[in-house]
Amino acid sequence: MKRITQISLVFTLLFVLVASQFSYNPRTAKAAEDNLGLKADAALIVDAKTGKIIYEKNANKVMGIASMSKMMTEYLVLDAIEDKKISWDTPVKINEYVHNLSKAPNLSNVGLTQGEEYKVKELYEAMAIYSGNAATVALTEKIAGSETNFIPLMNKKGKELGLKHFKFVNATGLSNKDLLGHFPTGDANDENVMTAKDVGLLAYRLLKDHPQALDYASISKLKFRDGKTYPNFNWMLPGLIYHYDGVDGLKTGSTDFAGYAFAGTVKRNGQRYITIVMKSTSKAQRFVDAAKLMNYAYDSFKKTQILPANYVVKGKKTLPVAKGKEDSVKIKSKSAIDLVVKNNGEEKNYTPQLVIDKSKLNKDGELTAPIKKGEKIGYLTVKKKDGSDYGFLNKDGDKYVRSDVVAAETVEKANWFALSMHAIGGFFADVWDSASSAVKGWF
Repeated sequence: MKRITQISLVFTLLFVLVASQFSYNPRTAKAAEDNLGLKADAALIVDAKTGKIIYEKNANKVMGIASMSKMMTEYLVLDAIEDKKISWDTPVKINEYVHNLSKAPNLSNVGLTQGEEYKVKELYEAMAIYSGNAATVALTEKIAGSETNFIPLMNKKGKELGLKHFKFVNATGLSNKDLLGHFPTGDANDENVMTAKDVGLLAYRLLKDHPQALDYASISKLKFRDGKTYPNFNWMLPGLIYHYDGVDGLKTGSTDFAGYAFAGTVKRNGQRYITIVMKSTSKAQRFVDAAKLMNYAYDSFKKTQILPANYVVKGKKTLPVAKGKEDSVKIKSKSAIDLVVKNNGEEKNYTPQLVIDKSKLNKDGELTAPIKKGEKIGYLTVKKKDGSDYGFLNKDGDKYVRSDVVAAETVEKANWFALSMHAIGGFFADVWDSASSAVKGWF
């Protein structure tokens, strides 16, 4: 009896072991995915085309962002240039405060001479390449009259862009205590804060709305008018000590409160990612962390066609048509839908979602003729079956993962005689139905 019990126990253990190999726990998978050996407190990887998040760590934790704040200042400067409020050649005269800030010890700066004029382009390069704090303040004063007036513009734009958990108290990302007694808003200990998701969204929108920002962020060394050469603080750029193939931006930052942070942009073989590292442990470690994120993205993910062009959803090959020579019209997708997915066949876990434009339907759910071939009827998107992915930076992020659904053929409007006959036929059909119902009621 004891031997039988032992045999039963062995078979039970074997069954559990085998079953465990075929079980799937999404939480376990996500936990393993977090194990990249990062020293950063928070991190994020985003597909730069769609805003799809493929990795996150503490991405909703509000933290200091230091000089990554300058991405918002860059955004507003580029807005002002686009709106023709200023130009790259607009002169900016340096006042006493900006001059004094430019020579403050232990701050990243290019020297700016009091009373001298600098072009907007010079100051923007100093801000974007060498994280020049005084140059940043000078630009805010040119646009808004003062840095204090500029801060509401930053916070307003943040809301417009869809940032959720953020606060700007100055334009540079410094601690207010480092601004020589000039606090644009708040008190001496205030600093700018965001979540990793918000930093990712800001970087995403900067690249989407002002792609020329990378023309400056990608410059490894700045040669300024003072004759000095200033290396970019992004050490992953070509020629610098942590060079990583494909890196072309975007912004570093560090304060005691924020630790060492880095918003990185990288492009290889046509695929661009945005990586966010927050509160890493040293200047060098933030780039080590960023490289791990980039390696993970390129090693574990790929851009894949989820649905081809001219796709027809099963069971939805046609839509009914009113007042047409035909009573239905064929529909299809206009273009393919591509998505960044894991290299494990994840694309098979997505299903098509057909959305018809309700404004094109009558009360009976029909399209109304005439309908032209190629006319937009709605759109097609995809949705993951188990809903286990991280989603998009924007609430409407899936708009970049859509294909227009169009009419595959033309349906002309029926002539008046055909419409009249159809109406008469409908009338007599209704009469017949009523009569049939009445006769049935007699029996």
